[in-house]
Amino acid sequence: MLLRLALATCLFALPARADVAEAVSDHILPGLAHFRDTTATLAASDSCDPAVLRPLYHQAFDAWIAVAHLRLGPVEEEGRALAIAFWPDPKGLGAKAQAALLKAADPAILAPDHFAEQSVAARGLFGLERLLYADPAPSGDYACALTQATADDLAGMAESVAQGWQDDFAATLTQPGPGNRYLTETEARQALLTALITGLEFNADQRLGRPLGTFDRPRPERAEARASGRSLRDVQLSLLALRQFALKLVPEAPQTQAAFDRALSQADALQDPVFAGVSDPQARLKLEILAQDIRAIRDAALAELAPALGAGIGFNAADGD
Repeated sequence: MLLRLALATCLFALPARADVAEAVSDHILPGLAHFRDTTATLAASDSCDPAVLRPLYHQAFDAWIAVAHLRLGPVEEEGRALAIAFWPDPKGLGAKAQAALLKAADPAILAPDHFAEQSVAARGLFGLERLLYADPAPSGDYACALTQATADDLAGMAESVAQGWQDDFAATLTQPGPGNRYLTETEARQALLTALITGLEFNADQRLGRPLGTFDRPRPERAEARASGRSLRDVQLSLLALRQFALKLVPEAPQTQAAFDRALSQADALQDPVFAGVSDPQARLKLEILAQDIRAIRDAALAELAPALGAGIGFNAADGD
């Protein structure tokens, strides 16, 4: 009984939290709007020259990484999260599906309604990566039209997600109650905390874990966005976004902030943009330390943010992937 009273007193004595409303208004909505705007800029280009499109592609990918941890709400609908970024792709489904599209060379497939029905593996950022960074790059009018259709489709999904949050899902999170997906404020906090923790685990287990493989069998070819040279960049940008997200939920979280700082410092010290050095023991050790540092952020957040929010970890759309 005394222990429960002490815990309750401790929770009420914790620093004031910015909580769900501020996380939505200051992190989620601006991030999704930026993703919408960068994909619209990419789609608006009338060029198929990779030299022209690659900078626009990276801006859109950067914007996605800043919100990729938000696997709830409109991004769940119609398989948008997978269609935006189909990775990991251990069976190479994206390359196969895209090769089939190029071989068919059917203009009707590229109409917006029809293209949205194509395999999620062929669409989105990784579909564009294959078109812009393949060696040799696909050429000809149909390859150009496929590039434009893929960019248009991506921009359409980004618009739908941003608009869905703005029009409906932001209120769903910030105004819980009867008839709502979230009945209580605690459930809304739990959803955002789960997104934070899942985002951290994705960095450690997938973005780093996949190329690390095992000591006897490292797998550098499995690194995310390897062709476009973004593997380390994605980890760094994700950690920066997740730190901002965490501090919007609980502004005063010194242990969590310190853990983020350690991981970011470790990531910034790496000079291996696509994790090509996982076969070298010393380079591999640095990546393993970074993965440990990211898991330490998760542990700090669970110890510090979860009590402050009065929430635990729930089911996330990424579970079981």
